Amino acid sequence: MLPPRLSTRARRRAGEKAVLARQDRAKVKEQVASGELFFFDLFKDERRSIARMKLMDLLQSVPGIGQARAQLIFERTNISPSRRIGGVGHRQIELLRQEFLLIKNSRKSGKLLVVSGPSGVGKSTITNRLRTDQRFWISVSVTTRSIRTGEVDGIDYIFVDENEFNQMIKDNQFLEWADFAGSKYGTPKKAVDEALQNGKNVILEIELNGARQVRKNSKDAILIFIEPPSWEELTNRLINRGTESEQSTQARLDRAKEELLAAAEFDYVVINHQVEQSVAELVSLALR
Repeated sequence: MLPPRLSTRARRRAGEKAVLARQDRAKVKEQVASGELFFFDLFKDERRSIARMKLMDLLQSVPGIGQARAQLIFERTNISPSRRIGGVGHRQIELLRQEFLLIKNSRKSGKLLVVSGPSGVGKSTITNRLRTDQRFWISVSVTTRSIRTGEVDGIDYIFVDENEFNQMIKDNQFLEWADFAGSKYGTPKKAVDEALQNGKNVILEIELNGARQVRKNSKDAILIFIEPPSWEELTNRLINRGTESEQSTQARLDRAKEELLAAAEFDYVVINHQVEQSVAELVSLALR
């Protein structure tokens, strides 16, 4: 048996009602997204247009809940993703409240920022300015090179011998590691993971090859390349640093030419004219 045919006037009225219902639902989602309306107030709303609204659509309008998290909530509460607002029972509402409480109390993971660039460009000077900023955690690399005057083991680097470093490689303890200027450098994986889980923005100050490894293994990492204002400025900084032999300085300059060509591989480039400005740019990139 065919359904009765609607008159032109009835079809027009039905179409107008459907438009108004969509407008109601769109406005509600905007109000929930802006915080003007509380998610759980909608379960008391007596409008038919809201009662017919899909719970999935409403959930995804809540700040911090995207499609993936909404799907996880449905799985944990055993609520059907096709359920509409008017069909959600009291027990299910309580389960949703528990999920919202978990979201509120869960710690947001930090960002992984990789800072790289040629020797002498000022990477350490920039990152060291953020050591006292509670929003950041500066990773301490492990290295086989000799400790320099003024450096502190465990603060500037973790200094180990060749055998110990190689054992750490075998034990898969590094997020990345690389040879540079005759020594090995590596980032301890466990410490980085713990800092990220604790909500810290983690900064890795590492060489180009290490940055490439992180890019390959950590798709969410933000890669930032520090450039000198000019080649002449970089040369002067390396020579005036006085921590390297003439041969080592020249080797670093030769490598710097190659590293500068790799800037296009990074997400952002910061030109280190002034340390304070570069630090501010780094903070801005982390918190955006």
